[in-house]
Amino acid sequence: MAVPLLAIGVLAAGLFYMPMGLADDDHIRARELSQRGEILSLERISDLAKAVHPGKLIDIDLERKRELWIYEVELLDDRGRVWEMKFDARNGELLKLEQDD
Repeated sequence: MAVPLLAIGVLAAGLFYMPMGLADDDHIRARELSQRGEILSLERISDLAKAVHPGKLIDIDLERKRELWIYEVELLDDRGRVWEMKFDARNGELLKLEQDD
């Protein structure tokens, strides 16, 4: 009985650890692409997002969709609303803006 409980514990720990690793990979990938001049830096995208809606950044992810690198940004404004924004990572063009429920 101890072995199955241990296995469940290890699997559960792995599930919680995995997203953190993916976030780290996004950060590393963004830095490498930015240094090569292929995309804007995380700092630049952060500034652009805050210019659209001042507030606190909750999350920034980098995704590849077809041929585009897309930054997905979540921001919490001073009224407690969460905003989701998508930016073209190459030039900072705002592609999507919506308030999350």
